[in-house]
Amino acid sequence: MTGSSGKDSDDDRVFKALASPVRRRMLDALKASSHTTGSLCALFSELDRTTVLQHLRVLERAELVTGRKQGRERHLALAPLPIKRIHDRWISDYMHAAVDLLAELDAD
Repeated sequence: MTGSSGKDSDDDRVFKALASPVRRRMLDALKASSHTTGSLCALFSELDRTTVLQHLRVLERAELVTGRKQGRERHLALAPLPIKRIHDRWISDYMHAAVDLLAELDAD
């Protein structure tokens, strides 16, 4: 997108990452607990390792997942701030508008 601010492109990466059901399932797994790359691959045994790693790259570019190397293992964790930013910027405003609209309809 030409002329979009840095925040907009950050949001675009988050929305792109969240568009995939597999990536949302990965985030759910990481929300429950941190995982190594190997354990996450084992959770998604229906996918080959390369596919899991490709999905992880998308999540990391969106800053939804962080990874740190510990010995030979890479430990992955959920990074919730981008989701909070999306909530604050998009979801909460629309939620308030919907609640206000419902209140108006009830008043009629």
